[in-house]
Amino acid sequence: MNDQGLSDILARAEPAEPKPLGELASRLERAGLLQGAREGGRPIGSAGLAGRAIGAVSDDSRRVRPGGLFVAIRGDQHDGHDHLGEAEAAGAAAALVERPVEESPLPQLVVGRGRTALAEAACWWYGDPSHALGVVGVTGTDGKTTTSFMAVAALEAAGVSAGQTGTVETKVGSLRAANDAHMTTPGALELQATLRAMVQAGDRVAVVETTSHGLALERVAGIAYDVAVLTNLSPEHLELHGTMEAYRAAKLSLFERLARRGPRKDWPRVGIVNRDDAASSLFEAVTRESGARLITYGTDPSAEVRAKRVGEGPHGLTIDVATASWSASLPVRMAGRFNAHNALAVVALGEALALDHERVLQGLRDFPGVPGRMERVEAGQPFGVVIDFAHAPAALATVLDDLAPLAAARGGELIAVFGAPGERDAGKRPLMGEVAAQRCRLVVLTDDDPRGEDPAGIIEGIATGAERAGKRRDRDLLVIPDRAAAIRAALERARPGDVVLLAGMGHERSMVVGSEMRPWDERGAALSALAELGYDAGAATTMAG
Repeated sequence: MNDQGLSDILARAEPAEPKPLGELASRLERAGLLQGAREGGRPIGSAGLAGRAIGAVSDDSRRVRPGGLFVAIRGDQHDGHDHLGEAEAAGAAAALVERPVEESPLPQLVVGRGRTALAEAACWWYGDPSHALGVVGVTGTDGKTTTSFMAVAALEAAGVSAGQTGTVETKVGSLRAANDAHMTTPGALELQATLRAMVQAGDRVAVVETTSHGLALERVAGIAYDVAVLTNLSPEHLELHGTMEAYRAAKLSLFERLARRGPRKDWPRVGIVNRDDAASSLFEAVTRESGARLITYGTDPSAEVRAKRVGEGPHGLTIDVATASWSASLPVRMAGRFNAHNALAVVALGEALALDHERVLQGLRDFPGVPGRMERVEAGQPFGVVIDFAHAPAALATVLDDLAPLAAARGGELIAVFGAPGERDAGKRPLMGEVAAQRCRLVVLTDDDPRGEDPAGIIEGIATGAERAGKRRDRDLLVIPDRAAAIRAALERARPGDVVLLAGMGHERSMVVGSEMRPWDERGAALSALAELGYDAGAATTMAG
């Protein structure tokens, strides 16, 4: 499915008829969000809202349609309240605001917590589609995307049609579209439209990658989650949350939402937690407090779904899985021992939903991998090239530690090519430099979504850490902002047996530079560089995970 196909599907998710504004006001009042309603600077009551209908909902004044509701949100850079005039000119019938805009003649529902109110309006407009689906939320610092893809593969192998939203793509029914938005959890309106489209397509389950941004910014408010999955937790996104405690609290809030799910049909409430993670006890406690069932997984002997052994070979992993009622050897066509935890989480999901475990295991055996996640690039070269999305210190360390034995077995060493995204946690940059410098023979620093920041400043932040760990510029530390040139330089310097990791961009098809989205293809750049070095650029790329 292309992007236009997804747009068409989401358009068909729109309600066929207008909805009464008073209905939304009543919902917001029940949620404790409505503070009043005003028109022309004067209060209006429920009688004043009677007969008013809404034909669309938008939080972007440029996309307001005649008869629509404009939701004004205060953001970091823009305040929607400043754009009520534009919404009125576009034909808006009413506005939802956090503060009254007296100069606007539009009827205004005044609310507290505007982002939560936006999510409630989205749920109302699209008819609460999460109530008609089993909803699996996957959260954690790393592994969300792979776990979500594996979950869909296992569910469908077990005969359960599953939709998906996340970093790499959106899946509705049998159709898929790439996610080019550089945002894992979409805004509330798009997310609810997508869930409604899944219902219309006959999906029974929605697997939703649920980020700390999506939780803290209330994009997922109003979703009735049935299952919450924790992959792992390490410092990330502190530019938004400020502290590790706030970041952890955002992740914990997904499990707290299990208590607020409300009455549902036949979907169990379950929290699935990685017992090997240092924060597991907190997530287990919140799950119990919510009244949901707890299932743990990991290598810890006390985990309910556990790996008794994890082996790694040239064709992927072999995991000896054990539960209280069965055990099996599970081959997975993915590199990286950390992917064993992702597979175990999905086995635990199968147990939570009482699915046939043989079919769940078969879905995992057949799973080919995720674009940009431990993706091997093969063009006949005598060294390895691996693409991965790792863009935080813990993830980079994990990937490099998993690749090191592969390089050592071939008599080689590691080379890393990476940068750090702009307008994100600057504190992690020197840590990433240290992580790579400690593990790699050569570190090549380059651009990675600089956004509105100075690219050179971002790279310098990483270089500080690499130099602190002993790397020297122009010897074993190269600074090459142009990413294609950086990849070429790393591959030129690769020796037989080495493994070159291209980290950070992964599957993404564009790079954000300033306000511009520049096309980018990490695999294509690698293959082009290999072709320039005399290798067969037409060779097939195989997926390792």
